[in-house]
Amino acid sequence: MADRITSISAREILANRGLVSLEVTVETENGTIGVATPESGVSTGTYEAKFLLDGGKRYKGMGARKAAAMVNNEIAAEIVGMDVTDQANIDQAMIELDGTADKRRLGANAIVGVSLAVVKAAAKSRGLPLYRYIGGPDARIVPIPIVGIGTGGRYRDPGTSRWLKPSYEFAPWGAGSYAEALYWGWECTDMTVQLLRERYPDKFAPAYRGISLAGVIDHDRELLEIMTEAIVRTGHEGKMGLYFDCAADTYYEADTDRYVGLFSPGEKTRDEVIALLKNFVDHYPIVSLEDPLHEEDFQGHAMATRELGIEIVGDDLFTTNPERLQQAIQIGAANSMVLKITQIGTVTEALEACRLALRNGYNVHPCGSRGDGDSIGDFAVGLNAGQTRGGDRNRLLRIEEELGDSAIWMNKSAYKGWRQELHDHERSAAR
Repeated sequence: MADRITSISAREILANRGLVSLEVTVETENGTIGVATPESGVSTGTYEAKFLLDGGKRYKGMGARKAAAMVNNEIAAEIVGMDVTDQANIDQAMIELDGTADKRRLGANAIVGVSLAVVKAAAKSRGLPLYRYIGGPDARIVPIPIVGIGTGGRYRDPGTSRWLKPSYEFAPWGAGSYAEALYWGWECTDMTVQLLRERYPDKFAPAYRGISLAGVIDHDRELLEIMTEAIVRTGHEGKMGLYFDCAADTYYEADTDRYVGLFSPGEKTRDEVIALLKNFVDHYPIVSLEDPLHEEDFQGHAMATRELGIEIVGDDLFTTNPERLQQAIQIGAANSMVLKITQIGTVTEALEACRLALRNGYNVHPCGSRGDGDSIGDFAVGLNAGQTRGGDRNRLLRIEEELGDSAIWMNKSAYKGWRQELHDHERSAAR
């Protein structure tokens, strides 16, 4: 039975990381409510759908009142009265109403806010948790969390936040449960801080949330060594991996075709970046890394995928865009796609990209860094993604409890390189 949308509203808020955001609320005739809070990101790909921002001096131009007005006026007038479970037609109606290729007229923040609020309200309307509404009865894989510690050294400072990368994290793949994985991540993070205090007593100062090693280390290799030692000291050797987001596009200078200040001072060519990453992979328990090269270098990402032999995740490379992903699939560029629904602008398009990735042997890597953290865990479980980054960890603890004995934990097989390694081993054994 249809449950029609009766109201859609939006307002400007200050969200999780102090960023200005929208809060979008969708209500239906049966009394169900969905709320979404999309945010912009630190490392933002060129091909992402465009947020509508206020401009001017207020909030340094990042205000969201214009986007809120688009929701309250144009979008609400178009969508109110539609069945809340008719996600594809609701999303298509907003795309057509916007009329631009990148959603810049209404604003991707306005469109995605409504789209996410709709899917949440629809799940409630059907009496289902969101992960079950997305994935049905087969949604049982609890994702491995990626537990962040902060950033490495800063070897170039142009005075903008875009260079607050790479970011480094632990991947507790051997923990056996989400709850235990969070504890392992906490242990290793605490040990990392202890080791940094010991090695750099005059330079390292712990921060309230995460660490920044600008001015402390001379090469990010030093941090990888300490994180690896932390894994050993806490007793998790052979059961815990490392993950990092290179965000290499933020260091790329197109006029010289060089990466400046990535991992260490100075310039690096594409081949030098890949060689350095290969050295990292050979010496440290890295299971996955993100955006190792700039966002236009599909061939380079294909080279890195072949040469590194681990999971290579595309974020700025793909921007959750099926067309960008299809271009990569043709040449084997990367083997995993970050899922950020805000990048493409609607739930329908994001799920289309996920289905394309999974059909072609790519992993899906849900990430909650763009706000709406209470739902990204549900998307991870609904898609059986096997891993997730950020988002509301308490929500995933609740999901794990709900699943009980039916929950599946993938261990290291959640990562693409390991799956290939197992496949090659089994094929050799068969001979």
